[in-house]
Amino acid sequence: MQADWPVEVDETLVGGRTKGQGRGVHHKSTVAGAIEVRLQPLGVHGKKPHRAVYAGRLRLGLMPNRSAKTLTGFVQENVVKGAVVRTDGWSGYDDLLHLGYAHEPMVLDGESEKTEAHLPMIHIAFSNLKTWLMGTHHSVSKQHLAAYLNEFVFRFNRRFYPMTAFASILGIGMNVAGPTYRSLYDGEWDHCAH
Repeated sequence: MQADWPVEVDETLVGGRTKGQGRGVHHKSTVAGAIEVRLQPLGVHGKKPHRAVYAGRLRLGLMPNRSAKTLTGFVQENVVKGAVVRTDGWSGYDDLLHLGYAHEPMVLDGESEKTEAHLPMIHIAFSNLKTWLMGTHHSVSKQHLAAYLNEFVFRFNRRFYPMTAFASILGIGMNVAGPTYRSLYDGEWDHCAH
């Protein structure tokens, strides 16, 4: 992602409930996300000039944990140095300033007003992801979650240009060998590498 736009970065848990295994025990997967916060060109709405804020490009990644090494690695892979990166107050993001990012952390303490003001776009994207997974697919196994994340990002980043998305998928299909049934279910196919 370019340094032209601020980028919101956060993580969420994706997966179902775990019953009967004790408080705090879950089998959910950690998903990190980064999304550009863009401004539309100045336009006139009524008599006042105004700019609408909207979500730009999205990146999602399946994370093994919430450690600083994992989260800063995700940011380094997906956001260009020099970009403004907004995060919550989690210590896993503390090294971003030293890594060349304009880091803007804020301790949110679960306050919805602070969250809405500081990280609105990434939370909307996470909400849309979870709704899509539950509404369209009803459930998703951990084994194939990376493939579903890839599909969601592909669709999200091309949402304004549906015909471009169709042309892109045709081009990708012609140039990249797809998985076989056996490689998908034996776990040999790496969704993140393709």
